[in-house]
Amino acid sequence: MSDSQQSGPAPSWWSRPAGPAEPHPQDRTAPATPAAEEAADPVAEPVALPGPRYDPWGERPLQVVDHGKPRRGPGLWQLVVFGAVIALLAGGVGGYLGILAERRTGTRLELPQAAADDKGRAPDSVAGIAATALPGVVTLHVSGGGGSGTGTGFVLDEQGHILTNNHVVADAKDITVTFSTGDSVSAELVGRDGGYDLAVVKVSGVRGLRPLALGNSENVRVGDPVVAIGAPFDLSNTVTAGIISATGRPITAGGDKRDGSDISYVDALQTDAPINPGNSGGPLLDSRAHVIGINSAIRGADKGEDGDDPTRQSGSIGLGFAIPVNQGKRVAEELIRTGRATHPVIGVTLDMQYKGDGARVDAKGEDGKPSVVADGPGARAGIRPGDVITKVDGVRVHGGDELIIKIRAHRPGDRLGLTVLRDGKERTLDVVLGSASDS
Repeated sequence: MSDSQQSGPAPSWWSRPAGPAEPHPQDRTAPATPAAEEAADPVAEPVALPGPRYDPWGERPLQVVDHGKPRRGPGLWQLVVFGAVIALLAGGVGGYLGILAERRTGTRLELPQAAADDKGRAPDSVAGIAATALPGVVTLHVSGGGGSGTGTGFVLDEQGHILTNNHVVADAKDITVTFSTGDSVSAELVGRDGGYDLAVVKVSGVRGLRPLALGNSENVRVGDPVVAIGAPFDLSNTVTAGIISATGRPITAGGDKRDGSDISYVDALQTDAPINPGNSGGPLLDSRAHVIGINSAIRGADKGEDGDDPTRQSGSIGLGFAIPVNQGKRVAEELIRTGRATHPVIGVTLDMQYKGDGARVDAKGEDGKPSVVADGPGARAGIRPGDVITKVDGVRVHGGDELIIKIRAHRPGDRLGLTVLRDGKERTLDVVLGSASDS
């Protein structure tokens, strides 16, 4: 196609490159006329391009503006930025519309909740009792005798004396006391008594001790609410609650030693407050946060389905027993004062194999000794070998263990009325209890 076939004059803002190269068909145009050259900008000179350029997006010729400087169409990065802005705007609008839709449809909701408050609890509530007593309760970790164990105790006074069970610290070489704050210190053994299953340890150099107030176990009635605090299975500061299920429940515990010196005789308070291994030595508290008992023993369930397995499960089944605090107080005072406790006695030897109702005084005695100690409390009251003691202060006893428990619930020097069965007749004898110490 010749130049004369172009339909119009060529644009004045580009020129064809010199040389024999065949121009693009669209670039063919008539030569510029003098009038066109005169119409051009007299200041800016046209830019001579090496050849026609085409926009890669539409193959359009590049435009030259502003004194011949080229301006391209939108680049790739510009399109990416533009697309990102559009996406953000679309996402924001969509999210806002989604929130509005959720609020309108109810799929997004906020549940009502009570505001936090720092109000205390009533002093006689379980929480109130626990708050009062916890600072005075400690966890004991003991080691020695080829093993280790955990128990509980509570602070008696500001001098650092702590009351616990004898079986917690028996044979212990090292005793560590941990307070409710988590602070731990070493403790030394002051004294212990296997017959009462009580012991006292002492910490030194500890300030701010919080002794627990001691109540009166004679005021306890069946059905009274109680709280137990201890470290069952080493879970310190565990609080449980229940009621007094029974009072004056005769129990014996221990007895692993051959001579029977570790058997404890307790006229116990029975409670259904959960007590487990590790609670031993911890306080049993009344509604005023006063100690009314020292948690000491539990009755476990038989493992055998028919109850024929003598071994017991170790968990609580709601049968817990505590040493009355009146007994614990007396023993603790003696242990602090002398390192040993005294036991009230009547000065007789009992036939522990007797199967009848009551406790029978042995007719023969042991190792050639008389069964009734000469000039002892029983002899002075008129007790004779072969007598069967059936009541203590009018309360019936059913065996030798129960008689020992009822007697040990009193102090040396207390006066008791013992009902004895002799030659088929009952009579009541007035006995003043004597004293014996347990080494």
